[in-house]
Amino acid sequence: MKYKAIKFFGISALLLLPLWAGAQQQPQSEEEELKQLREAIDRQVDSYTDLLDLEDWQTFYLDSILTHDYSAMREELKGLRDAKMTNSDLYIRTQDKWSEQIYNALHKVFNEAQWNKYLKTGAAREKKSRDKRAAKRQ
Repeated sequence: MKYKAIKFFGISALLLLPLWAGAQQQPQSEEEELKQLREAIDRQVDSYTDLLDLEDWQTFYLDSILTHDYSAMREELKGLRDAKMTNSDLYIRTQDKWSEQIYNALHKVFNEAQWNKYLKTGAAREKKSRDKRAAKRQ
């Protein structure tokens, strides 16, 4: 019996450890947040450039689209956070809106072979999930 109690509390402590650690972290500054966003966009552009064998003009458009749309999504989510919105559906709807915007914009930039490869990287599955959530909301 004693062993089960120790095991239970040990497992509980391990599961709650990330929450305690996260609560102690300071919120990121605006500069750090923007730097991380830029790094994530750069990694994604590099990944798609290599994977899809993009031409220079396509890489330029990809970078421009991702920079604009992710920045706009970040600002919109920040507005929801600042307004202290607690409805998670609003956050998901905002992310879906901008993800759909990116999806449609990239379709115009990629050729047919690149688009099919892009869809196979998980974009088709994400699109299906967005469509399913949109249908559920209506």
